[in-house]
Amino acid sequence: MTVRPYQLSPNELQHNLDELVQATFDDLTSQFMLLPRGTSFLEYPHFQEGYEALRQCTDGFKTLTVDRCWVAVRRHAVAGIVLRTILGVTPPEWQDLAKEETDQEFVSNWARGLDKNMRTNPKYFHTRGGNSELTIARTTALFAAACKALGEGALEAPEGMIHRLDKIDTKEGLDSVRYAAEQHIPYAVLLYERYLGRPFSSHRDGVSELVGDVMENAIEDQLSAARIPFRKTKRAERVPGFEQAPDFFTPDELAPAVIIEAKITGDDGTARDKVTRILRLATMRDDRERAGKPSFEVVACIDGRGFGVRREDIGQLITATRGKVFTANTLQDLIAHTRLSEFLPTAGITN
Repeated sequence: MTVRPYQLSPNELQHNLDELVQATFDDLTSQFMLLPRGTSFLEYPHFQEGYEALRQCTDGFKTLTVDRCWVAVRRHAVAGIVLRTILGVTPPEWQDLAKEETDQEFVSNWARGLDKNMRTNPKYFHTRGGNSELTIARTTALFAAACKALGEGALEAPEGMIHRLDKIDTKEGLDSVRYAAEQHIPYAVLLYERYLGRPFSSHRDGVSELVGDVMENAIEDQLSAARIPFRKTKRAERVPGFEQAPDFFTPDELAPAVIIEAKITGDDGTARDKVTRILRLATMRDDRERAGKPSFEVVACIDGRGFGVRREDIGQLITATRGKVFTANTLQDLIAHTRLSEFLPTAGITN
């Protein structure tokens, strides 16, 4: 039977540290195969509807003009995302291309916001925001840049460089687009895969903050279900007395008994930063104990391959938290093996 760090006393931890580090390593899961959907994930059926709108409104990509692009996006706003995907650029890159080709002014990341609006509302260009004079002007500039670039195809690139349009469906301009659409290539499928990027990279970038929230949400669900009082801090929130606010306080930040730091990461640098934060909290705890002041328990809830890179870090984490290290595989033991159990509604009831 595998023994976890939180099941042992502080003295036992040091005698079994190597085994406990390995047990924690074995519990870590990579998590990279799972991504939060978020609220704006674009399903293939909706992407395909946008593709059909653009294909039909341009006569099978024979006539790609700004006016026809407008007809397409007013039929289905996702047609704008399909147009960007044919180009093979990100929203900020499309905006930069439009700035180079037109006199239109853009604010930073405007195209990223437009992309989200098109992704989440097929009728966006029938709304007040989508019909505003500024939106129409900026979107027209995007369409103009796309039509020009796709009309030209891949230009000759300098030695040692490659042109971004040098791909099967854009190399020869619209002739290539029509070839991809007509010669039995499942073009909508190809474009959807390109939209997602290196499998799901575009979506992963869009929900990067939500990936870290998976562990926090799981902790919050457990505490709420057990009716344990807690305060979950906001991102980058400042809490008096703490250099960096922990993710959770129980019962609150004024008289904390348990402090929880939570993180899932596939990046060892991010994992190292989280370990450093937890070590600082452990130092604060020790200082309070030495001064005879009310102190708190430090708990680490971690997962992801980023934490599986350095054994030394996990050893420090186990020692600093006095064994209170949990992963997604052991999170069910969180309340029973920490001072959180003291805050169960039934904790003070005796027969």
